[in-house]
Amino acid sequence: MGLQNTIFNAFNKSIVFGLVGITVTDRYAGVCPIRGSSMSPTFNPSSSSSSSFTDDYVFLEKFCLDKYKFSHGDVVIFSDPTNYKGRCVKRIVAMEGDYVSNVNGATKVPEGHCWVEGDNSGFSSDSRTYGPIPLGLIEGRVTHVIWPPERIKKVDRRIPPQERLAF
Repeated sequence: MGLQNTIFNAFNKSIVFGLVGITVTDRYAGVCPIRGSSMSPTFNPSSSSSSSFTDDYVFLEKFCLDKYKFSHGDVVIFSDPTNYKGRCVKRIVAMEGDYVSNVNGATKVPEGHCWVEGDNSGFSSDSRTYGPIPLGLIEGRVTHVIWPPERIKKVDRRIPPQERLAF
C-alpha cells in the first residue's frame, strides 16, 4: 500500500508541475530557438550552417501582450503571416499611424498593425515583402539571448534609422 501511495503522489505532483509549467510558458514567458540569418548580427552572427548547436536561444516575455505594449526597436516573435505554421523574429520599425518609406513611396501603418524588419536586410523576408503585420500575430518580445553561454546578453532596443521613416 505504501509503494502505491508513493507512486500515486509522485504522479499527481508531476501532473501539477507540468500544468503549471505549461501555463507559465503559455502566459508569461518562454524560451525559443532563433534560426537563420535575417537578424544577424543580433542573433546567430555566424549562422553559416543550419545546426541547432549554433542557434541562439532567447527568452521571450509575454507581459507585453497585455494591451499590446510594444514600442519602436522591440524585437518580437510572431506568427508568419504567409505560413500559419511558421514563426518569425524581427524588429519593430514603425507602429500604427507611422509612415514608412518603401519602394511604393510612403506607407502608413494601419491601426492595430506594426511594421517589422530584420536587422540583416539583405537576407530578411519582412514587412517590405508582406506589408504591416497585425499586432495579434505577435507572440512576445525577445529580451535576452540565453544560449549559447558565450553569447548571453540583453537584447537592446535599437531605433531604426530615420531615413526609413517618412514624415
